[in-house]
Amino acid sequence: MLVVTLPRRPLRALVLAAAVACALALAGCSGPSGTDTAPDGGGGGGAKATGWSYQDATGTTIRLDRRPERVVALDDVAISMVRYGLHPVGTFGRLPLAADSRWDGLDTDGIADIGSASTTDGDGDGSDGVDVDRVAALHPDLIITTIAPVDAAGTLPSGHVGTGIADTEQQRELAEIAPVAEVRWGGDGAEVVRDVTDLARSLGAEQSVVDAAETEFDDAASALESATRDHDVRLTALYADHDGVYVARPEDVPALQLLASHGADLTVPGPKGYAWGVYSWPNAGKVRGDVLLLSDQGYQADDLVEQPTFADQPALVAGQVHPWTSPVLDYASQAAAMRQLATWITESEPLDR
Repeated sequence: MLVVTLPRRPLRALVLAAAVACALALAGCSGPSGTDTAPDGGGGGGAKATGWSYQDATGTTIRLDRRPERVVALDDVAISMVRYGLHPVGTFGRLPLAADSRWDGLDTDGIADIGSASTTDGDGDGSDGVDVDRVAALHPDLIITTIAPVDAAGTLPSGHVGTGIADTEQQRELAEIAPVAEVRWGGDGAEVVRDVTDLARSLGAEQSVVDAAETEFDDAASALESATRDHDVRLTALYADHDGVYVARPEDVPALQLLASHGADLTVPGPKGYAWGVYSWPNAGKVRGDVLLLSDQGYQADDLVEQPTFADQPALVAGQVHPWTSPVLDYASQAAAMRQLATWITESEPLDR
């Protein structure tokens, strides 16, 4: 399971990274300005009124009299918060909560499902964003989303509209309810995991929970490194639809960059483009790889075998195809993803040389 930003045309609301050098730091989610050290947060109650501040990815500094207790967050952040023992009051994102397997096994009691951030217009590209009225009804102290760069230089999108938010007008409406914090979703994967962890800690996560998750991550990273040393297997992370095959570019996608830093051999696509190399169906036979990591948001294996230019792809023929369900960027989630990937690597054979 991996995480990445899907290409804008297939599904704009999935701007996840695919996939994260956010401007957060230990004491205040982002820099030395955070001062609240109360034991509970993110909906847990009991915060001391000693002040809390956060400078987000856009350079905006949020200052509150006390640490936020009622937090509404994009699913990619909300899941991490829950894994760190926090409890947001609401979440929104690419899928309804009940349909998103990343929530499986987590305590979602009391977390309002505000709704999917993604819809589709006639061109196959659009978003109605989040239901502002449902957010307002939760009386949040803070709204957290992410923002993904549009190029390798780290340029943020025009208007600084966060993931899951329809446009600048909807972002303004949300900001009238509560401050909107945007976490940068691009860059070095290890850095973003640390930053998301620091955000959780500043919102009240217990240090013992964080330490346990980090230990789990370190063990999983070692398992992945061992698997990649012993098995010469190349992985190709991709999304496919009626337009063609989109192969993720590892250096531009935080989760893939993180896996590569621990030994994973990931395909670098030939076509140019930030985050993705796009192969039209006539050129799809050029897509290589011993193992396919297939996004669950597009064509699946049964669809791919129907494509004449892709049906004989070695990994597809051998059945070395696995789901890509976008685990989020915290220590616990990435540990699970690394262990699963290590298993897939050890069970696979090199095919496409």
